[in-house]
Amino acid sequence: MASSNSVDMDPDVALKLFEEGATLVLLGVPQGTELGIDCKSWQVGPRFKGVKMIPPGLHFLHYSSVNSPSCGGEIGPKTGLFLTLKPKDILLANWDPKEEDLDFSASQNEEEVSRIRANLQDLDPHLGPYPYEVMRKWVSLTDRLSDELANNLQPLSGRICAFSDVIPELQLRHTKDRAEQPRNDTACQSMKEGLNRLPRMKQREGTELRFSVIPEKKYPAGATPAEITQCSLDLSYALETVLEKNHELQPLNLLGELQFAFVCFLIGNVYEGFEHWKSLLALLCRSEEAMRKRKELYLGLIAVLYHQLGEIPPDFFVDIVSQSNFLTSTLQDFFQFSSGPGIDGTLRKRAEKFKAHLTKKFRWDFDADLDDCAPVVVELPEGVTVD
Repeated sequence: MASSNSVDMDPDVALKLFEEGATLVLLGVPQGTELGIDCKSWQVGPRFKGVKMIPPGLHFLHYSSVNSPSCGGEIGPKTGLFLTLKPKDILLANWDPKEEDLDFSASQNEEEVSRIRANLQDLDPHLGPYPYEVMRKWVSLTDRLSDELANNLQPLSGRICAFSDVIPELQLRHTKDRAEQPRNDTACQSMKEGLNRLPRMKQREGTELRFSVIPEKKYPAGATPAEITQCSLDLSYALETVLEKNHELQPLNLLGELQFAFVCFLIGNVYEGFEHWKSLLALLCRSEEAMRKRKELYLGLIAVLYHQLGEIPPDFFVDIVSQSNFLTSTLQDFFQFSSGPGIDGTLRKRAEKFKAHLTKKFRWDFDADLDDCAPVVVELPEGVTVD
């Protein structure tokens, strides 16, 4: 594993990390595997046995197995997991070639961990130092994400995978069951028929990311047409519902969830993370009433977005975020609301500075004419008709 010797570390910091830092001992990881921690990754070399001098706290370990050159040398999908490390911690894992995954069960064996601790000096030449140069960036991307929250959001399986682990909804174990399914040995007459023949899939239980569920209906039960229209223009009711169900005691944890989703996407390559990030962002930016009530949440949102947008590669906006101008239109609503009546003065000024920063950095125009006259499509409750 190549280390970044070009980065000068303060000698006092280096000594403290050497004495207090945690160690990941990762045995048997195949040469060529792409492995990283937080915002940096490497290709594993023949002598690699882990990472040392890791600052205590929350970290994201991620890796992609690589086929041997004789099998094409393709890189597999990325797998990641959040880890909480204490000072002088030693976490021990062995590579499982069958599962192509790290098995941390050895960490539960106190005798084995004690043996590793006693032999750390011998292991030291095989341990790569934590990439300290990315520490500031990592902290800025996860400062609202607590250990407990990360643990509650990641799958019960403990693994965050770039590709969903899916299984058929119907387990066709018997010939009779299979006989009742659409036949696949005749030509399809249409695309629809072809799609209908495909087995319906679902995510394997325990592998799902446990994000907050954003309600499809953004208005309360029994709402009048006028209330439905209002709740469609101002998403505060839906936002308060999400906070009440998921982060009632600590509303600012919603910002931690926003960071979790972003890290899953940016570092873990999980597209579902990007979709949830978008959904949470739209919910926050289009909640005018909440913006008046929850000053701290929105001051925090600006800080979180400042760091997140600073880490996205410039061409990323061309490829994904600019689809339907999602980000600019969402932030346009945010800046419009943040300059409205009843908004705290500090929040208003912070939003103005953030708007100026984004306009200068990305040359986005947030002052383009808003289509105020565009019709708003609303969903009416059952039984309600408009004459």
